[in-house]
Amino acid sequence: MSAPNAGIYAGPGWFKALIDAARAAVPAADAVFMLDCDDDAGAAQGAIRAGIETVIFTGRADVAERLVAIAEASGRRLLTTRPDASLDLGRWFFADPETLRHHCAACLAPPEAIC
Repeated sequence: MSAPNAGIYAGPGWFKALIDAARAAVPAADAVFMLDCDDDAGAAQGAIRAGIETVIFTGRADVAERLVAIAEASGRRLLTTRPDASLDLGRWFFADPETLRHHCAACLAPPEAIC
């Protein structure tokens, strides 16, 4: 999931390039990428047009309904609330390497594989 409002200040082109680079680096990874466009309908529509698979739009309900229809017609998904982050590395920015490894493993590894 992108940073809050990234669809507005970074744009869908940047995020799509990030997705493409991640998929090229680890083609077998099973990942869903979400771009947060806050309440900016233009940014959300641009993200859908750019091929972002999941777009977050928190604006007016009537606008969201139209964006949902556009997203679905393009094989994309539009969320109207921002999901809670499962791993917020900003919170652990100054953590020691062992603490950071532990939190990443707890979020990213299957429960039986956590070291």
